[in-house]
Amino acid sequence: MRDETRRRTPIRDTTDGQGRLRVALYSHDAQGLGHIRRNLAIAHALSGMDEAPDLLLLTSAPDAAHAGRPSGCDIVSLPALAKDGAGRYGARHLSVDPAQLSEMRTAVLHAALASFRPDVLIVDKHPRGFRGELEPALDAVRAHGARVVLGIRDVLDDAHTAAREWREAEGAAALAAWYDEVWVYGDRDVHDPLAGLETPARVRYTGYLAHGRPAPRMRTRADEPFVLAMVGAGQDGAHVAHAFARSRLPEGHRGVVIAGPHMPDPAVHALRAIAAERDDLRVVRSAPDAAGLIARAAAVVGMGGYNTVCEALAARAPLLVVPRVEPRLEQLVRAEALARRGALDVVLPDDLSPDAISAWTARAIRRAPRPAPPIDLDGLSRLPRLFADLVGMRTEESRHVA
Repeated sequence: MRDETRRRTPIRDTTDGQGRLRVALYSHDAQGLGHIRRNLAIAHALSGMDEAPDLLLLTSAPDAAHAGRPSGCDIVSLPALAKDGAGRYGARHLSVDPAQLSEMRTAVLHAALASFRPDVLIVDKHPRGFRGELEPALDAVRAHGARVVLGIRDVLDDAHTAAREWREAEGAAALAAWYDEVWVYGDRDVHDPLAGLETPARVRYTGYLAHGRPAPRMRTRADEPFVLAMVGAGQDGAHVAHAFARSRLPEGHRGVVIAGPHMPDPAVHALRAIAAERDDLRVVRSAPDAAGLIARAAAVVGMGGYNTVCEALAARAPLLVVPRVEPRLEQLVRAEALARRGALDVVLPDDLSPDAISAWTARAIRRAPRPAPPIDLDGLSRLPRLFADLVGMRTEESRHVA
């Protein structure tokens, strides 16, 4: 753990003419949009502070970032990664080999962070960056005294895989070398992703980043009442979307499917062909106001990604999760942990069918609303206080830090 005296010493006086504090948020964004959407939610939370910092998002999903970034926030676009169904990584758009892609991303990260000189760097999930791409930049930001935070989602993977990957990434050594704190974006009483891992940095459990997400600027048309299916970015969610599209919708309800920007075109065409055969189903490629749709939906069917689950929990919407089970068990672990708390229902992929979805939606719209489960959903409101405490700001936001 880093020296407490150093951590509580203010980074610098923002009244000295040097301008606002600077915060950089890194995510590798190899699969889906979960990492950048989480960092966007964090950026919005920090932008609402009385002394809001300048914010810089480092991402390979710039379209998603541009759509919802707060004021005072800019973006550095990294050459995009992609992960195939077997878990192998490569370039999403360029015809370069993985080694060259890594070299390019490392150079962009180092140049951007060495120039921006953030006061705080928040790193999503990978303490060294994806395959070590952040290490030169970490050296640079530490050299000028930045605070560095590792952000960890509520679930990494099953316990055995999480422990193995942490050892292989030398996570404990990375924390000791570069990091001041670890922020876990979940409720420890639901699931502790750090159980059994060596973490030589101060750990703060923020709660889920659920309540207080920014209101959408646009509204996707949907005739109410409706039931909603959403599969994240969509690259591996066609089976869920197709089962929903073939299901019987509750009487008097319409259906809306958000296919996701990364769903393969043939799968989207097949969905639209199904929708053309019926008059109660609409298919959209993406929806910038997904959280708003969830809040308006009578019931939601989806995969178990972090952001979908957070938005459904915040809206107290009935949620059926069909979790991804390969190449990672993250979604399954999350879904089962929350199902034990009565927060959602689960159908495993092998049990998925249009009939299973029909039966669940029919029950979900009839049953009384569930009582709010005993889960901490207030991480976004807690982040400004954690940030103020981290940088030594003597403000109201630094008081009563959880």
